[in-house]
Formats: sequence, structure tokens, C-alpha cells
Amino acid sequence: MDLRGARILVPGATGEIGGALAVRLHTLGARPALAGRDREALTRVSAACGHAPVCTFDAWDVDSCAKTVDWAVAELGGLDAVVVCVGVAAFGPVGDVEDAVREHLVAVNALAPMAFLRAAADRVPEGGVLAAVTGIVAEAAPARMADYAAAKAALATWLTAVRREQRRKGVSVLEINLPHMDTGFAARAVVGEAPPLPPGLPVTDAVDAIVEALSTGARLVRPGSGATLDVVR
Repeated sequence: MDLRGARILVPGATGEIGGALAVRLHTLGARPALAGRDREALTRVSAACGHAPVCTFDAWDVDSCAKTVDWAVAELGGLDAVVVCVGVAAFGPVGDVEDAVREHLVAVNALAPMAFLRAAADRVPEGGVLAAVTGIVAEAAPARMADYAAAKAALATWLTAVRREQRRKGVSVLEINLPHMDTGFAARAVVGEAPPLPPGLPVTDAVDAIVEALSTGARLVRPGSGATLDVVR
């Protein structure tokens, strides 16, 4: 996909990765539409993106996710890509994680991204991209992260199936499988404390890899050897 002039919705644009990605896309000539929960934070990111349009949504409400896609199509005059950067973590033994927290993890990490991409599936034309951030926890399934890892794994499996469906339409489906990043994400967990973690990769590394993947129609961004990210076509 040629990023210059591309109309790209970024749900989760108020997070470290989503915000940095939106700004990079703007500098490369793309036309981002920004979505998030915090209106004030959205306004700040919008200012760095040439006052890109903004919309709030609630990840608990899958209808609001779908309606955000409708909004982006109307604002941008169409849609070439969606890159979902929403997510939330939780830590602790399975017996200590309450049902309400489990529901929250599944809603934010799986159902909301699915709702965005499902709503966009028939809107994005040939050559476009449907993308979402999963995480290495989807494969590693660390102890004390069972529900968080399960939600991310559900999203990863869903993306694989949708990729097969979209292939004949010429639409790329990108899984952004990131390792621990230097974003403070783990410190904002809804419950529990993160275990000792190695130094995270810089946000710029993730943005570099995502931009390359969007530009080349890749199917996967994943941890590489050492402190690198690989882009897999």
C-alpha cells in the first residue's frame, strides 16, 4: 500500500504506539483518522497530525467500535486501512482474577479489535490493510497472565482466519505481534503487578516495523533475533 494519501483509521491513537504511529503516518503523507477514549489526549495527537479528525469510542461497546469505522469513512471519504492499537493487561494467578476483569480483558484485547476490523472488512478496497496489535503473550502464554494471553491469542487466531477470507479480495491482514515495549503499558494493568521484565524495545522500532509492513503488504510483525522486529510477508 502506498502510504501517501492513504486514509487510515488508528483506534488506540492515544496510546504510546498508536500515537507515535499516527504521527509517523502523517509525516509520510497519509491521512489518519484518530480514535480513542480520552478526548484531551486525542486533541494533542491530532495537533501533531495536522489536526487530523478525532472520535471517541468505548471498547466495552462493540457497536461504538463499528460506528467509529462509519465515522472514519465519512470523514476521510473512504478507508484504505485500519490499524487497531488498543489493549490492556492484567496480572495474577487465575484464581485471583475476577470475572469482571476477565470480561474486560476479552472485550478490549479481542472483541473491540474484531469489531473494528469486521466493520471495515467490506470498506477497505483491494490493496488495503486490516491490522491489529496482538503480542508475544499470545504465543508464550506466561504464568500469571492467563486471561490476558488468552484474549490476545483469540485475536491472533481470528486474524489468521480473516486473512484467508480477504486474500481473494487483495486485502492484507496484518498481525502486529510485539514483544515487551518501552511504553509503560505493563504498569497500567487493570489488576496485579507485572513480573520483572527485560528492557523494552523503543516505540520507534515498533513504528518502523508497522510502517514497513503496511507498505509491503506483510502479514506479520514479530520479535526477531536479539533486540529486533521482523516483518514477514
